[in-house]
Amino acid sequence: MIALGQNTYIYYLLFHINSIECVFTYIIVVLLYMSVLRVRVMITKKTQKIIGTERRSDILGRKPSKIRIVPLGGLKEIGKNMTVIEYKDEMLIIDCGLSFPEDEMLGIDIVIPDITYLIKNKDKIKGIVLTHGHEDHIGALPYVLKKIDVPVYGTRLTLGLVETKLKEHKLTEVHLQRVDAGTTIQIGSYEVEFIKSSHSIPDACALAISTSLGVILHTGDFKIDYTPIDGQMIDLQRIAELGKKGILLMMADSTNVERPGSTMSESKVGATFESIFNNTKSRIIVATFASNVHRVQQVMNAAAKYNRKVVVSGRSMVNVVSVAQELGTLVMPEGLLIDVNNIDQYDDHEIVIITTGSQGEAMAGLSRMATSEHRKLDIRAGDTVIISATPIPGNEKLVSRVINQLFEKGADVIYESLADIHVSGHACQEELKLMHRLANPKYFIPVHGEFRHLKQHAKLAESLGMDSQNIFTIQNGNVVEITKDYAKLAGNVPSGPVLVDGLGVGDVGNIVLRDRKHLAEDGLMVVVVTISKESSKIIAGPDIISRGFVYVRESEDLIDEAKQIVKNALEICEQQNTKEWSVLKSTIRDVLKDYLYQKTKRRPMILPVIMEV
Repeated sequence: MIALGQNTYIYYLLFHINSIECVFTYIIVVLLYMSVLRVRVMITKKTQKIIGTERRSDILGRKPSKIRIVPLGGLKEIGKNMTVIEYKDEMLIIDCGLSFPEDEMLGIDIVIPDITYLIKNKDKIKGIVLTHGHEDHIGALPYVLKKIDVPVYGTRLTLGLVETKLKEHKLTEVHLQRVDAGTTIQIGSYEVEFIKSSHSIPDACALAISTSLGVILHTGDFKIDYTPIDGQMIDLQRIAELGKKGILLMMADSTNVERPGSTMSESKVGATFESIFNNTKSRIIVATFASNVHRVQQVMNAAAKYNRKVVVSGRSMVNVVSVAQELGTLVMPEGLLIDVNNIDQYDDHEIVIITTGSQGEAMAGLSRMATSEHRKLDIRAGDTVIISATPIPGNEKLVSRVINQLFEKGADVIYESLADIHVSGHACQEELKLMHRLANPKYFIPVHGEFRHLKQHAKLAESLGMDSQNIFTIQNGNVVEITKDYAKLAGNVPSGPVLVDGLGVGDVGNIVLRDRKHLAEDGLMVVVVTISKESSKIIAGPDIISRGFVYVRESEDLIDEAKQIVKNALEICEQQNTKEWSVLKSTIRDVLKDYLYQKTKRRPMILPVIMEV
C-alpha cells in the first residue's frame, strides 16, 4: 500500500481519524515511508557508482573503457613522426611525417611510415591533428591521404605548408580545418586543445587530448624560449593548469635530452647575423632549413638593416617563403626580395642569398653552387657562406664535403663551431624537467628520438620521482593500453619504413636494396648467349657486358677467358641433353662466379641472358 499510494493513505489519516492511537499510527507510517525513500536513494547512488566504474562494463558484458597508444613512427629514429590514439572504437592520428633515407638506402627519395594498420581501420579514423609544419611531421600527408580520406587539423602556417604540398601531388579535395592556438575543438569522442608552443617554426602547438578517462598531453617538438622572435612564448600556464587537474599520459620530445642546461634563444642567432653582416663587404650566402621561418626572418632583418637585397634559392625555400609571406608570418619591407635573374644588377655587398642545402643534400641549392651545377648561381672567391644548421646524425660527411668544396672555390665558410649561427628548436634537460614538473603526468612515453634519447628521457623522468613502472620506453608498432587503474604493453601492429623511389611507394624492399648495394659494391656482368631451340647448340656468343666491375677494353684477357669458361660449361650441358633455361642460367652463374672471384676477389652480380632461335 505504501508503494502504490503513500500520499493518499497519509491524507486519509490526517483528515478522517482523530483518536490519539491513530496519531501514533500516523507517525509510524510517516517514519516507514521515509525509510523506504532512504533505501531507494541508497540503491540509486550505489547503482550510479557502479555505472561510473569498469564494474558496470563487466555486469553488462562490455569491454572496460581504455585508451590505446600506437606509435607508427618517430621512435628509435629522428623523423617520420606518427602516433595513433584509439578510444571508444575511434582513432585520432597525431602528425604524419617523413624521414630522409639512410646511406644504405640507395636511390631512395624519402621514407614514410607503414600505414597498413590505418588502412585496415580507416573507417574508425576521425582525423589527423598536426603539431607544426616541419617535414618530419607533415611530409607523409600526400601519400597517406591518397589511401585514407580524413580531415586534417592544424594552425595557420602549418596548413599553409600542407596545402602547397598537397597541390604538388594534385590533391585538391582534402578537408583542411584551421585551428588557432588556445582553441579547443571536438573531433569524434576526442576534445583536442591546441596549446601555444615554441619551436624553430611559427605556429607550433602542443596538444591536450581529453577523454572521459583523462587528458593526454603531446608536447610536440618544443623548447622554452624566453625571447622568441615572434614574441609569443610557450603557454606554460595552461600546461600547469592541466597538470593541477591531472594529466593521465604525457608524450614528450626527447631529441635534446642528452644536452644539459637550456637551449639558447633564437634571438642570439639574430645578433650574430647582424655582426657578420656589419663586417662583411662580399656577397653573403646563408644555408638553413627551408621550414625554419624564424631563422629566415632574422636573415631578412639583418639584410634590411644593412641595405642588402635578398635572393631566395631552392624550391622548398621558395615555397615556404611564399606561404609565410602570404600569411603574414614572415614580415619584410617592400622591395627587399629580388628575383635571381636580377642579381647582376647589384654589387656583391648589396646581396644576400638564402638557400637550402644545410645538410649537404646533393640536389639542394648550396651543393649545386659548390659543384658549379646551379643554373643561375655559383660560388665566387671571397663569398661568405653561413651554414646555419647542425648536421643531422648521419649527414656529417655530406656537410663536411660541401664545406671543403666551398673552401676550394675560395669562399669564407662560417659553420656552427665558429660562431653562434644556429640554435636547436628542441628542449634540453632543464626545460624537459620543467615540463615534467608542470604536467606531472601519471604515465609517460618518451617520443621523438633515437633509442638512446628515449632511454635517457626515461631516466630523467625517474630522477624527478616518477615510478619506473609508469614509464614506457617503446618502439614503433608497440601498443600501450591505458585505463584509469593501469597501463600495460598490449601487443604490436605492423610498422616500419616504407620507401619512396620516384613514383613508386613501397615497391622497393629489402631485396631490391640488397641488389642495389651489391651493384654499387661489385658491379654487374651480363652474359648473352644465343642457342638453337632444337639442338641446344650455341649459335652465337657468349658475349659479356660489364658495368661497374671492370673496364672491358683494359681487361680483354679476363673477358676472353670468361667467355671460354661459359662456352665449355654450356657444351657440357649440351652433351648431357640439358635444355631447361633455369639450369643453364644457374650453370653460367656458378662457373663465372668461381672464376671471377679466383681472379679478382670480387663478386659482381651475374645476369645470364639466353635467347633461343
